[in-house]
Amino acid sequence: MAEAWSNWAGNVECRPARIAEPRNLEALKTLVARADAVRVAGSGHSFTPLVATDGLLLSLPGFAGILRIDRVGLQAEIGAGARIADLGAELQAAGLALANQGDVDVQRIAGAISTGTHGTGCTLGSLSTAVAALKLVTAGGELVEIAGGEVKAAALSLGTLGVIVSVTLDLVPAYRLRERLWRESVEHALDRLPELIAENRHFEFFWLPETDEADCKALHPALDETITTMEPGERIDWSWRIFPSERNRKFVESEWSVPAEQGPDCFRAIRDLMRTRHGDIRWPVEYRTVAADDLPLSPAFGRDSVAISIHQGVGKPWAEFFRDAQEIFREFRGRPHWG
Repeated sequence: MAEAWSNWAGNVECRPARIAEPRNLEALKTLVARADAVRVAGSGHSFTPLVATDGLLLSLPGFAGILRIDRVGLQAEIGAGARIADLGAELQAAGLALANQGDVDVQRIAGAISTGTHGTGCTLGSLSTAVAALKLVTAGGELVEIAGGEVKAAALSLGTLGVIVSVTLDLVPAYRLRERLWRESVEHALDRLPELIAENRHFEFFWLPETDEADCKALHPALDETITTMEPGERIDWSWRIFPSERNRKFVESEWSVPAEQGPDCFRAIRDLMRTRHGDIRWPVEYRTVAADDLPLSPAFGRDSVAISIHQGVGKPWAEFFRDAQEIFREFRGRPHWG
């Protein structure tokens, strides 16, 4: 009987005809060329059925690590199977860093760019916007490199063009961030949302349905390295140490990006839905900003966006809530997150 595969949350399962972990390029090319249907599993942290297949399912932990660093050009070529969490220390040692990342860092880099994984920041795009070039194996087993203008279509392509083996990312000089965490009423946070977004390189909040409060997080570059005293709820460290948050409880998620100017109204509509029709949902709602980009399949294509994420715990009913929320997101011209 074929081996089963499931994603991190357990809401997507499949039974591929074969699961393979090629350890070198020639083995990968042979597997792809001989297969009728191919999918690639990263960390399994996506909630959509992108990976589900009854054909060949590939896993690429053998294609990991940082393959090349260009300190002058501020770039690094990274193996497709490298986890975001494994990049920070080595990049910092070279004086470099990712310009932005999300608060989950377990994703493998090829899956992260292919689905448009992002953090928060009104001037910052998704990880896909940092792609300068990539190498992939086509359905015929041929290795090709994509760069220049063509990379815009390949950087966020849901795996449709082939199996990515490495990604070259544009980077920035290593930097430290000051993190500030606080809680306040969600209405107060919404009233001053424009200034919170404008004054911080990164701002987000989680709305807590049970108390109608917002857990706020602001990150801003810490340019003064002599700072030694901080207020409660503050810390300073290298960016790759500040960005991630621990996610110890498993959940399912639905995220939609709406035009930035409609973000507050869309959030209020989701809040009203949860308070009137889905009062049993206790998981927070996340509110983040993403800069417009020119990647054809990006949820932020052509418009500054607000990404609103809803959640439910694993094992609890979620489908009806997600369907009702989807209707609201669509009213606000929402685009779903591919992951």
